[in-house]
Amino acid sequence: MELRVQPRATANVPWVLVFGVLMTAAVGIYNLVSASRPPNAPVWTSQLLYLAVGITLVVVISLVDYRLIQRATVPLYVLNIVALIALKWFGHTAKGAESWFVLGPFRIQPAEFMKLGMVLMLAKYFHDDDRPNQPAQGFLRLIPAGVIALVPIGIVLVQPDLGTALMMTFTAVTVILFSKPSLPVSIVFGLICAIGFGVLWNDYIREQPEPRFTVLRHKLKKHQDARISGWLDPTTDLKGTGYHAMQSKIAVGSGGWGGKGWTKGTQTGLRYLPEQHTDFIFSVYAEEQGFGRCLLLLLLYGVLLIGGLGVALAAKERFGAFLAVGLCAMIFWQVFENIGMVTGLLPITGITLPLMSYGGSSMVSVMIGIGLLVNVSMRRQMFRS
Repeated sequence: MELRVQPRATANVPWVLVFGVLMTAAVGIYNLVSASRPPNAPVWTSQLLYLAVGITLVVVISLVDYRLIQRATVPLYVLNIVALIALKWFGHTAKGAESWFVLGPFRIQPAEFMKLGMVLMLAKYFHDDDRPNQPAQGFLRLIPAGVIALVPIGIVLVQPDLGTALMMTFTAVTVILFSKPSLPVSIVFGLICAIGFGVLWNDYIREQPEPRFTVLRHKLKKHQDARISGWLDPTTDLKGTGYHAMQSKIAVGSGGWGGKGWTKGTQTGLRYLPEQHTDFIFSVYAEEQGFGRCLLLLLLYGVLLIGGLGVALAAKERFGAFLAVGLCAMIFWQVFENIGMVTGLLPITGITLPLMSYGGSSMVSVMIGIGLLVNVSMRRQMFRS
């Protein structure tokens, strides 16, 4: 593999994106120091190592010939599918899901890397399927894209990892909508959303005599059903399924405007927050830093996403544009879901906050995505407008 970069390509480095990523990651390390303070394990030291590995990968990926990445898309997609399937026999079960490989002191979550494989494969498909005389995507042309997305989503759902499957679904739908689907396709998407809201209303909100008629609720696992019902009515089981959400909202609300101060959070210090170094890391930040700095953190994520979308807008060919949109969608939906769930606006799904939550697979996969965005931006001069 040849690693090189043309001198003029350095002028196209997306510095806005790079600034947003580095600043957000720095805030994440700073916050983890408090979230993992004694007597808990100092996981921030491991996170520093993961960040260093991630930055190295960004540099290496940015030096790889752009066309080589495009040619390697199919093998990478298949390899990720094989890894997901292998979890059935070699995976480690934690939190009720068979989602990790354990290699000595390291745990690898293949689903995090499958997100990248899915986005790459969708970008390749829409690039190869380009038909200038048919700008709108009809049902038949979208079937392969649907299969590309549904295969890994289905495997992840079986683990079962509902949260990751939902994030992959939202990411795939975003990429498909970016392909300019035809009006009938858009209408069907709208109907599916309407049906989803209808099922939610019927199964959880509508008052009806027992035994209740439900469409999907009776098919959900007990903890999945409890999360949705607890989201819609937070007071139903405060000592059980609603405990985590309530403690998180107490932490976020008690931070006020200015916060309690770094390492001064009581909910964090007394370990009332569940998974405070991973899923609920934003609760730690909100309690100790306050609403004002939470807005600044959201601004940093905004800078990161604006930088990524700028890469998509400046891309000179479809593969780069679709890849950039997919990667931005992947990060956006995770931020949206994580902050939504810890503030009680969305159901708890166990989704990490990119660059803030502790985790090697999460950090490395996000940084690989950033490296791909940098690569697309740097090599856009290879293609004609």
